[in-house]
Amino acid sequence: MQYDVIVIGSGPGGYVAAIRCAQLGMRTAIIERYSTLGGTCLNVGCIPSKALLDSSEHYHAAKHHFKTHGIDLKDLKVNMPQMIRRKNQVVLENNKGVEFLMKKNKVDVYHGHASFLTPQAIQVSQEEGKLQLAAQNVIIATGSKPIVPASFNYDKKRVITSTEALNLEQVPGKMLIIGGGVIGLELGSVYARLGTEVSVVEYMDRILPTMDADCSRELSKSLKALGIQFYVRHAVTQVKPSEKQVKVVAQSRDDESKTLHFEVDYCLVSIGRRPYTDGLGLENIGLTLDEKGRIPVNDHLETAVPGVYAIGDVVRGPMLAHKAEEEGVFVAEWLAGQKPHIHYHLIPNVVYTWPEVAGVGYTEEELKERGVPYKVGKFPFRALGRARASMDLDGMAKVIAHAETDEILGVHIVGARAADMIAEAVALMEFRASAEDAARMSHAHPTYTEAFREAALAATANRPIHL
Repeated sequence: MQYDVIVIGSGPGGYVAAIRCAQLGMRTAIIERYSTLGGTCLNVGCIPSKALLDSSEHYHAAKHHFKTHGIDLKDLKVNMPQMIRRKNQVVLENNKGVEFLMKKNKVDVYHGHASFLTPQAIQVSQEEGKLQLAAQNVIIATGSKPIVPASFNYDKKRVITSTEALNLEQVPGKMLIIGGGVIGLELGSVYARLGTEVSVVEYMDRILPTMDADCSRELSKSLKALGIQFYVRHAVTQVKPSEKQVKVVAQSRDDESKTLHFEVDYCLVSIGRRPYTDGLGLENIGLTLDEKGRIPVNDHLETAVPGVYAIGDVVRGPMLAHKAEEEGVFVAEWLAGQKPHIHYHLIPNVVYTWPEVAGVGYTEEELKERGVPYKVGKFPFRALGRARASMDLDGMAKVIAHAETDEILGVHIVGARAADMIAEAVALMEFRASAEDAARMSHAHPTYTEAFREAALAATANRPIHL
């Protein structure tokens, strides 16, 4: 079968690329190794984790806040099997949604493992046999897998990754999380809300080490109040699972004689992800990976082999679903002869804990390192009328602007609905707005977004109204 474009992988980058290619008149096929479409994000990542995050937030609110709201409950308890069933239903509905989009856009779908025979010929290995497809252009969008060192004895039973953590049928008594990054904190907050005693061991000196330090501090306070214990600047040296528990040893990076010993029901390994290119047959077309296992690409996301492109987690840049989507659209439009553009610096980063964390642009630490003159405006959620009404008092909005031009260089928010609020900052920064521009925009009252406006006021003229 001959196509204009073949997309390997049906995650956010892959299926969006396929849709855009089809919209632009290209005969398109997509190959997915697993039985369902959507990739990691939809099946064992973004979507199911958000479903559990929402469920656990509802339970936590019912247990700790409903009485204050005048809502009395009796015999409140967690029905974990039902919580997992609801999560699975959310995933299934999204699977069907992607299937519908493929049919709507006349994208041919093949299930099986894809590998290159030549740059234009793809072999698809299926249970019933093998078939060959051909295309003028191929887009690799195979995503990533969790990094699990062999020494951690990953058994998928007691030593688990995010994949297994999304399907626990009982609320654990104790859980240790190795890694204080986005995935570990999101899943840790799920189980902490449900009653699990959660501990986090982080190698660096703070959680969320790649985000703005103020965000790290704010979220740390909130999660500590939830009961999560943090052990930063520690390295895990031993993980020993047994039938019913896991023993973990961590060593202080500051004093080698100091070690921590944990005995927990589950050890969740969350130290990052690696590009997933296993079995793609890249060697058959002369493609080699870089030192981090990524596929090198040029500014048009084309590999060293003409006609072969790569997007998403298998290439440079943050491993984010929305980054992969942007790249999928980019390649499709480039193939159609258009002139697309991605401003990578303005791709937001979000943590879906509660409070949520979102950031875009430069962090304060990055600007210091670069020697860029800047000014900062902050505004606490506690001073917002909307936050008081909803009892979501934790967090702050932070606007960083150039000290001389007032251009917004970075926005970092911790608080209710930060994930949605950050889009306003992205829009303004795309048009190189100043802090004063943001401060002079009318914001509905009462809303959470007023925190952003107040922070912009504080940055541009040190004159927030409600602080």
